[in-house]
Amino acid sequence: MKKTIITALLAIIALAHAGAAKNYPENSDYLWVTVPDHDNWTYKVGEEAIIDVQFYKYGIPRDATIEYSIGGDCLPDDTHGKATMKRGKATINMGTSRKPGFRDLRLTANVDGKKYTHHVKVGFSPDKIRPYTAEPADFTEFWQSNLSRAAAFPLKYTREPAPEYTTDRVEAWLIKLQTDREGHSLYAYLLVPRGAKPGSCPVVLTPPGAGVKRIKRVVEGMYYPENGVIRLVTEIHGLDPRLPETTFDDIRAAFDGRVKGYLYQGLDNRDNYYMRHVYTGLVRCIDLLTSLPEWDGRNVITQGGSQGGALAIIAAALDPRVTLCVANHPALSDMAAAAAGLTGGYPHFTEKDGMLTPEKLETMAYYDVANFARHVKATTFMTWGYNDNTCPPTTSYAVWNTLACPKECLVTPINEHWTSAATDRAQLDWILSKLKK
Repeated sequence: MKKTIITALLAIIALAHAGAAKNYPENSDYLWVTVPDHDNWTYKVGEEAIIDVQFYKYGIPRDATIEYSIGGDCLPDDTHGKATMKRGKATINMGTSRKPGFRDLRLTANVDGKKYTHHVKVGFSPDKIRPYTAEPADFTEFWQSNLSRAAAFPLKYTREPAPEYTTDRVEAWLIKLQTDREGHSLYAYLLVPRGAKPGSCPVVLTPPGAGVKRIKRVVEGMYYPENGVIRLVTEIHGLDPRLPETTFDDIRAAFDGRVKGYLYQGLDNRDNYYMRHVYTGLVRCIDLLTSLPEWDGRNVITQGGSQGGALAIIAAALDPRVTLCVANHPALSDMAAAAAGLTGGYPHFTEKDGMLTPEKLETMAYYDVANFARHVKATTFMTWGYNDNTCPPTTSYAVWNTLACPKECLVTPINEHWTSAATDRAQLDWILSKLKK
């Protein structure tokens, strides 16, 4: 197992030189630097974490009093204190943790009458984190039944040219795929290397991040077909990506006005939950991809981030045709842990009242990535950051530590809920290096 760690200071320097310091405001006049005394931001349970904190405004170190709090990963504060910065520097002892997990140091500095905030998380024996969520006894039977029902419906889709994404190297098509007899469908852009010969191309399924929105990141991933890989970039709601943005606004409002509102729909019953047809629809997408004459007959890859990372792992677990899986900070992971006062994964059901009833918790277990992870056989690549509050590192480790397949990872501690363009591009290189010949 390979494991690459990017240390805090090197990452900050790299981001500054790239002009894309996403952990800080774009073109900002201030900079936080937080450097744990362990280069990989990781400690053993019982070890104390010492953090060097620096603050610069206009590149000048500033004196200030820092107010700080410390708590578990995406959990309430349990410790408060103050530290004095002299010439822009202070040292804070975060203490330790008595169990595997993460602690979050939350910082506020008052400089020139304005408050500046930042945070940094460190891990304690994260390789020992295990999911709280237990797998239901009939988990496999439930999904086999749903897949069989979906497979009984013939593969049915429309395909029309998508000139907005067609280039001299890529042929682009807009697909509408009906996924089951119940009338569910999804849209996708199919990107095929121009002039691809029959039997020549691996296929990649890229499901979306969370939200009711247009299909994103098509152009950014054009290097897939440009390097001989067929890519299917999907949405999951059956909404034509050419609809006006005002229509998407109206639909989001119908899901209680929240970006993730659909993730609450039908959660009282495993058969009625919104994501049931989404999960089975992933396999229908693979049916489509493997029906293409250009498919090489060997390589099927799933790839995505956040909700898309969750769906990439789920598809790999549900479909044995998947040979490689790439997942960035997967959502929908160890969701029920919040019911025990622990760190739960996106969509953070504690944010909405009445979401942790026994019925809903039972349903969550059938849809949790941690339970799918133990069924993945495909070689898997995962990446995640420690500072992520959307898909917290605790839940990424719950998935990573559960995977029993061949696996590799890139841990980038400084990252919040993002991956760099360089990391995204490197994932294609990893895929190409692992293809079955």
